[in-house]
Amino acid sequence: MTTWIFLRGLTRESRHWGSFTDTFAHAVPDARVITLDLPGNGDLNQLASPVRVEEMAEHCHAALQALAVTKPCKVLAMSLGAMVAVAWADAHPQDIDSCVLINTSMRPFSPFHQRLRPRNYLPLLRLAVAGGKAREHERAILGLTSQLRADSDTVTAAWTRIHEAHPVTGANALRQLFAAARFRAPARKPAAAMLLLASTRDTLVNAACSRALAAAWHCELRLHPSAGHDLPLDDGEWVAEQVRQWLERNPHHHTRTPAGDARR
Repeated sequence: MTTWIFLRGLTRESRHWGSFTDTFAHAVPDARVITLDLPGNGDLNQLASPVRVEEMAEHCHAALQALAVTKPCKVLAMSLGAMVAVAWADAHPQDIDSCVLINTSMRPFSPFHQRLRPRNYLPLLRLAVAGGKAREHERAILGLTSQLRADSDTVTAAWTRIHEAHPVTGANALRQLFAAARFRAPARKPAAAMLLLASTRDTLVNAACSRALAAAWHCELRLHPSAGHDLPLDDGEWVAEQVRQWLERNPHHHTRTPAGDARR
């Protein structure tokens, strides 16, 4: 089996992958998926979120060590999680041989107004610091991150249950925003092979950020014409298929681990 580590973004957790983990495992040969939460999110919501992406990467490195899986692994990550994946691959190249980065953005390759579209500054700050009902909070996030979901009520209900079970504090949301804003990627691409996926209708992060990163690091880039920021939510089958095709085109990216080593 090939071990894949999944990392979500700002204030999101493992449960927000929803059915995508199964979609991915069925589409990508020999994939065993492990989802990790960043400190402050999900099962780790009682921890203080680090204010540096590099510290989040060190947490993931330690978590992988605790799982005792055979390395190197592969990582699929989106947004803030993709920044963590880059920092992790740079600091611990023995951990990761391939990364799929979804709708991410990084200094020094893109200006701030592309990394976070200005129309979202106030809404995101309000979501980070305001209280209110969980359902309203999650409906607002879905409105910012999705373009294609016809079942918005179902998704909102599922996310509301996650929010109520594992709330992210306002302080941790701000700490994650700060970490994302200040992160600076290495000028030279980490050794891991990389595939970039981006949505042209992402209203949070301009797809130009992925184009700039792909050009700087000479990575393959695939663009979805109609999905929003949460690309695995809007079109998980497309994401899985892009990864499957990428692996087929680059068979040396395959890494196999004993089936019993990884835990879901």
